[in-house]
Amino acid sequence: MTARVLVVDDLPANVKLLEARLSAEYFDVTTTMSGAEALAICARGECDIVLLDVIMPDMDGFEVCRKLKGDQLTHHIPVVMVTALDHVSDRVRGLEAGADDFLTKPVSEIALIARVRSLARLKMMTDELRMRAVTSKEIGIQLTGTEAIADAGRQGRILVVDDRPASYDRITGMLASEHTIEVETNPNRALLRCSDANYDLLIVSLAIENFDALRLCSQVRSLDRTRNVPVLAITDSKDNARMARGLEIGINDYLMRPIDKNELLARVRTQIRKKRYAERLRENVQQSIEMAITDGLTGLFNRYYMESHLTALVEQAAGRGKSLTLLMLDIDYFKAINDNFGHDAGDDVLRQLASRIRKSIRGIDLACRYGGEEFVIVMPETDMAVATIVAERLRRRIAAEPFTIQQGTRPIETTISIGIATLDTAGDNVAKLIKRADQALYRAKRDGRNRVVADAA
Repeated sequence: MTARVLVVDDLPANVKLLEARLSAEYFDVTTTMSGAEALAICARGECDIVLLDVIMPDMDGFEVCRKLKGDQLTHHIPVVMVTALDHVSDRVRGLEAGADDFLTKPVSEIALIARVRSLARLKMMTDELRMRAVTSKEIGIQLTGTEAIADAGRQGRILVVDDRPASYDRITGMLASEHTIEVETNPNRALLRCSDANYDLLIVSLAIENFDALRLCSQVRSLDRTRNVPVLAITDSKDNARMARGLEIGINDYLMRPIDKNELLARVRTQIRKKRYAERLRENVQQSIEMAITDGLTGLFNRYYMESHLTALVEQAAGRGKSLTLLMLDIDYFKAINDNFGHDAGDDVLRQLASRIRKSIRGIDLACRYGGEEFVIVMPETDMAVATIVAERLRRRIAAEPFTIQQGTRPIETTISIGIATLDTAGDNVAKLIKRADQALYRAKRDGRNRVVADAA
């Protein structure tokens, strides 16, 4: 895996050793002996993961990590502290500063490479989401940096998979003050529960009797509904080879027994924060997609989406010899509503009309706001006769049921006119279909409004 690793250490011997190990695995390695320079390199986006020593002359590693994690530009960059400090309190301090892991010197080469590969892989996935979410800011969706920095990683929902009561009772007791904990002793049921519920973290004991718990971790990663749930493994022994395998198949972090409460809490918070950050990015991407194809006022598809999707529907109908009909409708005397009652009233009418359209069509039909007070309904596999019945039913419903404006306090009556055109399979296309429906709509309005007119072509 190609990734850019920044090694930060003030001792040249340590720098050379880490650089040699990582370069041998084809990582692109950059080095610095200064915490301030490390911050600058990260701010320029020149690394994917940071290996950070704690004891440095200008700025210690804890401070560097806090600054990285407190900056919206760099808080998503994984940080692994590599240091001779080996007390639990040192690990907790590093994790609370925002570090993703804390490796003690001398570092096992297997553990080092496995951890770097795992975090680099997650970083690349996050970068992909970040890249897709960049356009969100341009269309008015706020990015997630501030929320991610402020998130304390508490109030999570956690599933503990362990078959030893003494073990899962201890884990539950350590975490219960900050999180909601559920326990599952059967790993097969655990996978089903994880699929059905929205957990923030899965804690898996690797000492489950008569079952390879790594298989459960692999299955969690392979399913669409669970692959984004972070996994924290609990192991009884320092088996670097097995832990490396676990990281390779998708474990996010691991902890060895005896478990220190503060370290467990810190690692759990880290994983929950990272999951929530990724979820916010995905929500931004989804929201930007929805904004790109939907009309903000009515919630119907917009004209751009309708025209692009209609092309595919027309080609499909023509290729299969199926019918396709398009309804173009317009609110009668809509300008008078805006002039007499204000644009807020006009918006109320547009929203309510969109809602009535949704209730009047099938799931396969496509409804969109074409522009202003004009709407389009595309009805696949529908001929002119059936479409006319639907259009008349919608017209009568609109005329019979007043709209409400001014926060629902005042009813007003209005009507709609509808033009209909059906696909002519003899060389017809989207532009011609829309034009014929528009001409039929024009005739409906010219002939007195509140009526349905079918294209005569």
